[in-house]
Amino acid sequence: MSSHREAPEISKDPVADSSDLYAFVSPDDPDTVTIIANYVPLQIPASGPNFFEFGDDVLYEIHIDANGDARPDITYQFRFVTELRNDKTFLYNTGQIESLDSENWNRRQFFSVTKVDRHGKSTVLAKKLPCPPCNVGKISIPDYEALAKDAVHKLPTGEKVFAGQRADAFFVDLGAIFDLGTLRPFQDKHLVGQKLFNYAGKAVNATDRTNVHSLALQIPLHMVRRDGKKRVKAADSGAVIGVWTSASRRQVQLRGGDSAAADVYVGPQVQVSRLGNPLFNEVIVPMAQKDRWNSLPPSEDKKFAEFVATPELASLLPVLYPGLFDNLAALNKAGKDRADLLAILLTGIPGGIIDGFQNNTGEVQADMLRLNTAIPPAAKPNAFGVVGGDLAGFPNGRRIADDVVSISLRAIAGATVPLVDEKFEPDAAAGLVEQGLSIKDVSSGLLKRFPYLGTPFDGFSVPA
Repeated sequence: MSSHREAPEISKDPVADSSDLYAFVSPDDPDTVTIIANYVPLQIPASGPNFFEFGDDVLYEIHIDANGDARPDITYQFRFVTELRNDKTFLYNTGQIESLDSENWNRRQFFSVTKVDRHGKSTVLAKKLPCPPCNVGKISIPDYEALAKDAVHKLPTGEKVFAGQRADAFFVDLGAIFDLGTLRPFQDKHLVGQKLFNYAGKAVNATDRTNVHSLALQIPLHMVRRDGKKRVKAADSGAVIGVWTSASRRQVQLRGGDSAAADVYVGPQVQVSRLGNPLFNEVIVPMAQKDRWNSLPPSEDKKFAEFVATPELASLLPVLYPGLFDNLAALNKAGKDRADLLAILLTGIPGGIIDGFQNNTGEVQADMLRLNTAIPPAAKPNAFGVVGGDLAGFPNGRRIADDVVSISLRAIAGATVPLVDEKFEPDAAAGLVEQGLSIKDVSSGLLKRFPYLGTPFDGFSVPA
């Protein structure tokens, strides 16, 4: 999955686990950029009486790098506080919830937003903004969509913000991919007659009908660009931003009593999770170093560049699919660093390689979503993004409907090597690799406006 349970320690701490990160020029408001960071993944809708929520003891952050040094020029911090109205009931709600201040809603959560500039100066933009409730069911919450709409807040500085439960829009055939790299539709088309696998059938979206908790921001473009300009050209270095998200906890927690409210948190914040490009920690970083990667900032990612330069999955594909990746096998045997992957994941793609496109942030190697904010939304988006000829898609930022699993697999399989080596001819199979899923396999659908992710599934309609 994009970053669900991607490291041993964070898999035990889902409240602080960053599962997906999106960054794209807003299709309904092209003068803004939308950034969505998902946490608390794989929520089963029927989860009462203790429904999912953000952690009051977690510092959530969205970072934006405007000058290519892999250090934040802007950070938006989210802090949460949970309030219990009735300490005599076990229920999340004691009646219908028809508004964000309903007396029937027993366990409410609020958040503050703080903006930190490149010099470390903090400005509190908003306090005690209400989150929407979890989607208990149609009887408890007759009009969930209206409640969620009321939970979209306009900040005094011009940004829009939302924090709350949403449907998970990430799609992946998780069971097949981690069962020795099987791609069911790819196998059906190209391995007929071979006995390496005996699977067949339609790909299955393993994350469908699950929920997440989302931090969503919509920011005017001039506020995130280096020079503050409202209009820039795609070739300008100031058009490109780097984005990542992180979650941190206090160094020490002292248990003070029977309730979490009595606990004491001391010491500095310690980062326990982060996410930039999808699947980076998931399938690039070795198991033994995943927790370390989660603890470090992107500016330290040169320490992991060797795993991008010689990805393990590239060596596995010729073994798992014999005869289909002979050119990739020869490339692996030559022992050359994968300059295409180093550029795509760690520095961005320089100008002059793809006509009309660049999202390069300089020489500092760092895992960030790199978005060229001067490239407008596509009129007809292609789920394969830049690989499919759509310059507004991944790896130029990441849109919700981008098929990042298939795009990443094609890149690792050698489809992007000609960007840096015109003599290399990718295997025919490299351009055909796909997981057989699309945004159409996400049952919730998407919204046409911010925060874009669909209505979370309710526990009555989608039982455990």
